[in-house]
Amino acid sequence: MARGKIQMRRIENATNRQVTFSKRRTGLLKKAHELSVLCDAEVTMIIFSQKGRLYQFSSNSEIRKTIDRYRKSANDADTYQAKMEQHILHLKQETMDIERKIELLEVSLRKLSGQCLGSCSIDEIHMIGDQLERSLSSVRARKAQLFNDQIQQLQAKERSLKEENAKLLAKHHANSWQLSAHPGAAAMHSRSSRSTDVETELFIGLPKLN
Repeated sequence: MARGKIQMRRIENATNRQVTFSKRRTGLLKKAHELSVLCDAEVTMIIFSQKGRLYQFSSNSEIRKTIDRYRKSANDADTYQAKMEQHILHLKQETMDIERKIELLEVSLRKLSGQCLGSCSIDEIHMIGDQLERSLSSVRARKAQLFNDQIQQLQAKERSLKEENAKLLAKHHANSWQLSAHPGAAAMHSRSSRSTDVETELFIGLPKLN
């Protein structure tokens, strides 16, 4: 005959309750022993009966070592949980502070751009004006610096071009002086140039010029 499904509730009959406790206690202790042997696990089981009688099993020779290990593990877990919660609260506070700073910066930016000035007091208007003046001064100083740098670059380029032009002019004057001081050399230079032209024309197949 198949066994009926046991209802999970307190057994009212004291005798039946004691018999069930004895059987299930023995089964639990056996299972604990099997788990420790088969899986090489550290297992400890503590059972108190309704009358306060202690039943225990421990795969360790000293059950207190297992209990101390459990307490340490539980304390470490509680400490870690507490630290995590504190860290999360700190992050939330930082997020709120950053959001407030961003909001203040946005309001300040709108006021500097001329918006939302209706609610500003005279002191705030003066502060905004002073800040704008300082910003404008910084912009003007930077602009003047950029212009000055550009002028210096152009002046340096102008000096370089003048030096190059002076060199070319001096070379031209030197060649003119040599030709005027030696007419024969000038004639030879002219004939050499014509000869070079004739040879070039013959080479490329042009008719010879008289």
